[in-house]
Amino acid sequence: MATEDENPPHPDVVAMLTDQTRACAAARDAVAAGGRVVVWEDAVPHWMAAGIATTRRRRTLRTGQTTLGLDETVEILARHRGEHLRTGIIDTVDRSWSYQLFFDATGTELLACCGVKRDRPPKARTQRLQK
Repeated sequence: MATEDENPPHPDVVAMLTDQTRACAAARDAVAAGGRVVVWEDAVPHWMAAGIATTRRRRTLRTGQTTLGLDETVEILARHRGEHLRTGIIDTVDRSWSYQLFFDATGTELLACCGVKRDRPPKARTQRLQK
């Protein structure tokens, strides 16, 4: 059975956000400003975690959303094929940015971090029914 020191349930995300990608500093600032941090306990297969980043990159390229460290994250995750990874998120207080975190299976090493700016969609036009 693993001890708490071998498999910490709540890693110190701020200390782990060093220079893995260009998004790390902004993610650290988001946490310092009171952003919400969630790290999921269960590790998932590489293909699932990498699929999140790859799909997000494809979607943001299509929509023109602002990203930070996303290309770097996809490259880093490609080097971890066959492994299980833990994931997490950081949401800024105003929810204008969301940062995706990718850890090793034990959650003791942060592999990559990317951010996506949440652009507000234009207000939907309502159709008026003609009588």
